Amino acid sequence: ERVFEINRSFRNEGVSSRHNPEFTMLEFYQAYARYEDLMDITEELFRYVAMEVTGSTLITYQGDTIDLGGEWRRMTLASALEEIGGIDANLLTNRDKLLYLAASNGIQVTKTSRIGKIITKLFDVLVEPKLYQPTFIIGYPVEVSPLSRRSETEPNLTDRFELFIAGHEIANGFSELNDPADQKERFLQQAADREAGDKAAHYMDNDYIEALEYGMPPTAGEGIGIDRLVMLFTN
Repeated sequence: ERVFEINRSFRNEGVSSRHNPEFTMLEFYQAYARYEDLMDITEELFRYVAMEVTGSTLITYQGDTIDLGGEWRRMTLASALEEIGGIDANLLTNRDKLLYLAASNGIQVTKTSRIGKIITKLFDVLVEPKLYQPTFIIGYPVEVSPLSRRSETEPNLTDRFELFIAGHEIANGFSELNDPADQKERFLQQAADREAGDKAAHYMDNDYIEALEYGMPPTAGEGIGIDRLVMLFTN
């Protein structure tokens, strides 16, 4: 009911000090678990690695001290945009004003981009670099989480998190979407987004839909970027 792998990944994306088209990733999945369980496991895992590698849960990165042994903050993407990004919460449902805000911050989005895509792009620029101490961001929009289980309390959001340390995304995890009808609808929307110019949108995957129709237990999965983890622990 649990599986993991350490793999070489290839993605045709930008190249920078934080992005390499070829990178190493740890991925693991656990049946009968939720994304909250993975956040707990991640905290335990990082503290263990820190002790094994450095002998302490206090590490120094680029002159600053990061406390892996303290309380890791958990906050929603919307509250992070408001509290850290300085965006009025009322703007988060106004697509026209969000498009203007993105343009004024030099963020490229298409005119057909949906609200979830725009606010995630705003988060990347206005919030992510400021998340220095370990922080889980939860409550990602459905539009940018095509494989994540839909929240039972807020249907426009998903049971997903991303972990940020020292202004870098280190991990991404979520409760897996195991409803084939919902998954097919998501893939169709992703295909439409791709046709509209979103090159990062997911392809239609009929084999995956068929597999889900046979049945998949409640499952949570996570990916951790090993290269960024090495950068963090070796300063």
